[in-house]
Amino acid sequence: MLKLLVRKLRAAWPAVKVTIRGDSGFCRWRTMRWCDSHGIGYVLGLARNPALQRAARDEIERAERQFRRAGRPQRIFGSFPYAAGSWDRARRVVVKAEHNARGANPRFVVANVPGDPQELYEEVYCHRGEMENRIKEQQLGLFADRTSCHRFLANQFRLLLSSAAYVLVQALRRTALVGTELARAQVGTIRLKLFKVAARVVVTVRRVMFHLSSSYPYQAVFREVFERLASDPGRRPASSG
Repeated sequence: MLKLLVRKLRAAWPAVKVTIRGDSGFCRWRTMRWCDSHGIGYVLGLARNPALQRAARDEIERAERQFRRAGRPQRIFGSFPYAAGSWDRARRVVVKAEHNARGANPRFVVANVPGDPQELYEEVYCHRGEMENRIKEQQLGLFADRTSCHRFLANQFRLLLSSAAYVLVQALRRTALVGTELARAQVGTIRLKLFKVAARVVVTVRRVMFHLSSSYPYQAVFREVFERLASDPGRRPASSG
């Protein structure tokens, strides 16, 4: 999947700089080796182990000393070369040595991009949390977690439909919902307030009419979004056919 995405991105923007980030579940040496050889940056979580804790002993102990003196949570950042037994070579590891009332809580990140350890951890790695919120939004709001079929292809197709629905909702949020009270609403809220609207359907020879309730509380937003989409075809979320 990473190879496919990089190929597509570079086909559209040949000079684009690509950096991936992810939690420790994505930290695999084959992935890192491929990124190194193809000019791809990465900032990946690294599961804690005794070897990492020994390498970061200075930062961990310093955070503890400062906590005992100040009585407030402390965070010390540093970096060092490290290679797990399965890796092909050593790589730079960033440590966040945190100590609070519950004790030591060190965290580790492996990166091949330059930068200050604290900046890499806080400004690059931790911002993946917002991306995870979008994944959770798709799972909860568009049923991407309904992969209970015993067949892989069926589950994959369900996920594909969920992803397509998310793309359409995101396009609507990015265009027609700008400036409205739903501009920053999550998918579940948009579905509830804008899509799941009760109506009476009347079918005649010439037309199909939808009679909406006059007491619908979001009719002003609904009308504004409809008018935007109807008056400007460029705003309409494109479909793949």
